[in-house]
Amino acid sequence: MPWIDACAAEEVDQEDVIRHDHDGRTFAIYRSPDDEYFCTDGLCSHEKVHLADGLVVDYEIECPKHNAAFDYRSGEVLRAPACIDLKTYPVRVEGGRVLIEIV
Repeated sequence: MPWIDACAAEEVDQEDVIRHDHDGRTFAIYRSPDDEYFCTDGLCSHEKVHLADGLVVDYEIECPKHNAAFDYRSGEVLRAPACIDLKTYPVRVEGGRVLIEIV
């Protein structure tokens, strides 16, 4: 699958997340405290709530509905009630744009 132009790099504040929809799917794009970009599925694996409405602290995204938490770098569940890791996607920044590879 080709790389998808998701957003401008400056659209994502440090320690924050934005939503990106593509081809009927939802993704969450994060900017870490050390200025790196990451991408996961955009819906919590527990009850399919949009993670872009959640709270980002350091390298963690907290679901806004039931407070499940994930490490957005690996997708790993950090706190229940979620028990299924998030899928992660390769990210690169080119020319001030954030690109994600949907595999």
